Amino acid sequence: MASKKPTAGMILAAGVSKRFGTSKQLLKLSKGYMIEYVIRACLASELNKIYGILGHRHKEILKALSENIKSFPTNQLEFLINPQYQQGMSSSIHIGLTSIKNTFGSVMFLLADQPLVDSGLINLMLKRYYCSNKEICVPTYKGKRGNPTIFSSEYFSHLENVKGDSGGKDIIMAHPEDVLMIETDSPACVYDIDTIGDLEELSKFLV
Repeated sequence: MASKKPTAGMILAAGVSKRFGTSKQLLKLSKGYMIEYVIRACLASELNKIYGILGHRHKEILKALSENIKSFPTNQLEFLINPQYQQGMSSSIHIGLTSIKNTFGSVMFLLADQPLVDSGLINLMLKRYYCSNKEICVPTYKGKRGNPTIFSSEYFSHLENVKGDSGGKDIIMAHPEDVLMIETDSPACVYDIDTIGDLEELSKFLV
């Protein structure tokens, strides 16, 4: 088994947000844009480097983040542009893997519309994953699978073949023997923003 370390964080933020109706990445929350919450959680964690995969309206997102980006450690955060973002989440995964596959032992995929995910959850997953003999790590809440997810380099070739918006879901389902499930006591891992109603519900948790 190849070394699982170091681990890259890959924030998937290239989508069009069709169901929501506007770019979720640019939603302004109490402490910044939605994507900023995920970026800051990653930077405060034990991930070795963070990649933000942008696509739809990427120039607007970078402009909106421009002031705050200056305070981010440039050696730890890098943005990649996915010109094929309309082909689904898989296209972002492919672009990200091209940048990391010869350098990192594993990758954690994070979603830009999960602002409740914090460094505590990220670090818990990394710690449990490193101590296990599993190649994939998935958090759960009350038995429901969520995100972020971790894949070792053993599965990079599988991820390079995913298509559309399935992400790593089909791989997880096909290889249960290689999956470490971590039950958490917070709904953060299963809470994402797809509708205005979700956003209103989110305000109860954010301070």
